[in-house]
Amino acid sequence: MSGVEWQLVGFSLRMALTSLLLILPVGLALAWWLARKNWPGKALVETLVSLPLVLPPVVTGLLLLQLFGRRGLVGSWLHSTLDCDVVFTWRAVVIALAAMSLPLFVRAARTAFEEVDVKFEQLARTLGAGEWRVFFTITLPLAKRGVLAGTLLSFARALGEFGATIMVAGNIPGRTTTLPVAIYQAVENGEDAHAWTLAGVSAVIAFAAVFISEKLLRRKT
Repeated sequence: MSGVEWQLVGFSLRMALTSLLLILPVGLALAWWLARKNWPGKALVETLVSLPLVLPPVVTGLLLLQLFGRRGLVGSWLHSTLDCDVVFTWRAVVIALAAMSLPLFVRAARTAFEEVDVKFEQLARTLGAGEWRVFFTITLPLAKRGVLAGTLLSFARALGEFGATIMVAGNIPGRTTTLPVAIYQAVENGEDAHAWTLAGVSAVIAFAAVFISEKLLRRKT
């Protein structure tokens, strides 16, 4: 592979890992909340969380564009207050990847939390453990295989994201171009060898992530 191709791979991996770090605390809290609590409107929240899985990615990207653009609800505040732009920057790449991979992580982590026997948590509480200690010493360790599997699946999904990314981040070489965007561009330009090289790298990384995830889930079962 050429230096440009390695640069694309490195940038895509960094963006996917950054998005993963962004969704981990939010996803864990949301998954635990959905698994352990009941409240009016829970079905609505579940639907909203899962929506990016069924919506066309370009629609999700369009929504993010409206939200984080300079005239958007969040983007205008960031620009006027922090002088920070999101759209068509690496930040937009991270946000798009996070938005598309969060539902997978929440679904996997929620299932893992639901399979934890609440009797262990109740026993810990009777021994004086607070809620944070119960979560980090009982719930999370018992659910760790499912959570790790969801983490790997989310990473693979982020690495393969195209539609939302191209809408909100565009294709700026060296700044926002990820592996899927570069593959699309190479095919459009008739650079088949370049496209197949990048596609092969993407396939290897995705295969490894999904394979390890399946192994973790099987061990969990």
